Amino acid sequence: MQRIFIIEDDKKIAQYLQEEVQKYGYEVQVATDFTKIMDQFNAYAPDIVLLDINLPSYDGFYWCRQIRLVSTCPVIFISARVGDMDQVMALENGGDDFITKPFSPEIVLAKIRSHLRRAYGEYAVQTKERVVELEGLQLFVERLELHFNGEVVALTKKESDMIEMLLERFPRVAGREALLEKLWDDQMFVDENTLNVNVTRVRKKFQELGIEHAVETVRGVGYRLHITW
Repeated sequence: MQRIFIIEDDKKIAQYLQEEVQKYGYEVQVATDFTKIMDQFNAYAPDIVLLDINLPSYDGFYWCRQIRLVSTCPVIFISARVGDMDQVMALENGGDDFITKPFSPEIVLAKIRSHLRRAYGEYAVQTKERVVELEGLQLFVERLELHFNGEVVALTKKESDMIEMLLERFPRVAGREALLEKLWDDQMFVDENTLNVNVTRVRKKFQELGIEHAVETVRGVGYRLHITW
């Protein structure tokens, strides 16, 4: 059963959407804590998201950008905003489609079906899944997963990108500048400590798989993968 995540702070609209979508056999979850959208998203792992723009704390544009750091699932904005710029902003922040309120449930369902077909079904581009492997360690790039000895850990997009570069450069060093360029489009505004924080997170992912000291610091140069498994 395909899962749909509704991020809408108007309870009546959220309930109406949920009831209409569930009629067609989809599993639906509605966001409840608008300060912890990504925690709910990661736990639910939806196939598609219906996202409002006007939300408490942070707007839908912000949450769409956060979703795009970890997932390529379709995101459909549903909003009372009708300006062209709002629709442009929705698409530029990672959205796939835009529906204006008030909406017809038939249109919502048609767009849901269309995007699910394009992303996962008959219209999906059939490509071989990319896996980067080294000595039994497997990085499933599209899944954002790291596998070892039957164990699996979920990764963020940046963690996956960093591990991918370390695996591809092995046994060579992945330079700090090269890592910064791969992980951030604009290095000028990235604090040096930001890369260190991400390296720490990657090390913790290895530790979750029972692998210690996998990422070696090469002082003044960058980082190198060290086979300790």
